[in-house]
Amino acid sequence: MAYDKILEKRIETLIAAWPDLEKKKMFGGVCYLLGGNIAFGIWQELLIVRTTPEQAGRLLQREHTRPFDITGRPMKGWLMVDPPAMATAAALEEWLATGRDFARTLPAK
Repeated sequence: MAYDKILEKRIETLIAAWPDLEKKKMFGGVCYLLGGNIAFGIWQELLIVRTTPEQAGRLLQREHTRPFDITGRPMKGWLMVDPPAMATAAALEEWLATGRDFARTLPAK
């Protein structure tokens, strides 16, 4: 299944003014990297968000979120966000900012 091109356009509209993000095809979808580190991306119709394992634990309490697991082994600190949790621009931007803010804490690759 291809990734959601409408979600891609929504993301690109919101991040147009965010400096230093690089877009790269990965996981059969597309990811956005900051300093070579994945911040967020799209897999099928889902948003992938990267954060700390502690923050992920809190965010997983929200409706329409789950651990990022496409191989049978969930990745710590990575979330999959279902479309209802990012229905509005404000909700989507909040998720994107979570991933961006985390990626900023990592050393550049």
